Amino acid sequence: MRKIMILFVGIISTFTINAQDVNDALRYSNGEVIGSARYRALSGAFGALGGDLSAISINPAGSAIFTSSFASISLNNNDVGNETSYFGGINSSSDSNLSLNQAGGVFVFRNRNENSSWKKFALSVAYDNTKNYDDAWQSRGVNTTSIDQYFLNNAQGLRLDQISALPGENSSDAYAGIGNAYGYVHQQAYLGYDSFILEPGSFDDDNTSYTSNIASGNFDQDYSYVATGYKGKIAFNVGAQYGDDLYLGLNLNSHFVNYERSTFLYERNNNIGSIVNQVGFENNITTTGSGFSFQLGTIYKLSDAFRVGFTYDSPTWMTITEETSQFVETIRVDGGENVLQIVNPQIINLFPDYNLQTPGRITGSIAYVFGKKGLLSFDYSRRDYSRTKFKPTSDAYFRAQNNIISDVLTAAATYKIGGEYKVNQFSFRGGYRFEESPYKDGETLGDLNGYSLGLGYSFGNTKLDLTYDAFNQSRNHQLYNTGLTDAVAIDTNNSNITLTLGFQL
Repeated sequence: MRKIMILFVGIISTFTINAQDVNDALRYSNGEVIGSARYRALSGAFGALGGDLSAISINPAGSAIFTSSFASISLNNNDVGNETSYFGGINSSSDSNLSLNQAGGVFVFRNRNENSSWKKFALSVAYDNTKNYDDAWQSRGVNTTSIDQYFLNNAQGLRLDQISALPGENSSDAYAGIGNAYGYVHQQAYLGYDSFILEPGSFDDDNTSYTSNIASGNFDQDYSYVATGYKGKIAFNVGAQYGDDLYLGLNLNSHFVNYERSTFLYERNNNIGSIVNQVGFENNITTTGSGFSFQLGTIYKLSDAFRVGFTYDSPTWMTITEETSQFVETIRVDGGENVLQIVNPQIINLFPDYNLQTPGRITGSIAYVFGKKGLLSFDYSRRDYSRTKFKPTSDAYFRAQNNIISDVLTAAATYKIGGEYKVNQFSFRGGYRFEESPYKDGETLGDLNGYSLGLGYSFGNTKLDLTYDAFNQSRNHQLYNTGLTDAVAIDTNNSNITLTLGFQL
């Protein structure tokens, strides 16, 4: 039957194999400019200040604050520590990496026409890392739900001849053919059937009911998670100073995403009646994407000491490409012997590109600058994550996911406060930030609390800045989208050391 249908169904399968969900939407929606050492030292509270290349990525009017052309480059060492809890099992892990965090330059042009109210113009281009995806952790616990429920939920109601190999067909050809003809859900059922986890009610082609060869009881489960990648943007900026007190700016942003994740579940049981007593299930995903957004910003000096700022961030319009691969292996008892069954198709699923519109943001800022001695700054921003959308919205699957996003996500605010005090060539800095959870339940992803400390030294035309910052956030990671939907509770402590070299041009 599959051979007869494959040409017809293969044409429409690209519209039915989408696997995107709210987790993907949020992964590519949130993120802050990680930025230069000075920016991080004030916990990003730079909306009314400017004068820093990473500050331009928060408020594009910040480029017009510069009095002369300037460039900087930043290196960052990021350390992520996770403590996981899963059905009584507690595990700790940490991972660190070194990366180029920020680089760019701003060019300032003064208006020589003394009769004009436009005092100066600025052009800048800067790269900033907006999210670091590097993460690795493990969890272990004794569950009463088996991975067999994942395969059963995907298989029930599907014809046996649509989830099984043809005579003489190897696993690669069967997995690819089933995916092309029927889609991703059928592929999951095939993995469960070919690994002997699933037992059909009958071996007739039109059978649609299945049971498990794994008996109920307790299941010792090890789950490992490894992710790498980053989200970044290049901002092309123009800024201007009008009169003595008003600064205006525009950013045109090019966004890009590179994300890779690998998960592996190892499950074992000694339950009476189990034919299959060990399962290993690996899933890999590679995501690349690009997008565009713009920002409008202004800074106004209320007096020599007080400044206010306002920024509008447009939605980001992104195009995402995803590839997945997976395999399953089992050990079953057959004739009194343990038999290893490996289903490794070595096939990469190429999903159709999809569009994602992430929500816009508004930011209000105020700063107090006390001469050349120091400053205090506060930023407030708000972003409505429930407005995240997969597109086209006319697609039935995307429409359903958008409804889920509206139901589970909400508007979230971010508060940042920072200060700086100067003593001769030294600058002492500190900051605090608080980010509300974008989830209505506040448990899937908790609130974020972070602080920062920094030190700067000016050599005149050259500046060297060093910052340490850290934040804590808890979250629940759901293992699979059906069947085995239990979650690992994760408490994350993220710390960074950032070094920035800046110099006048």
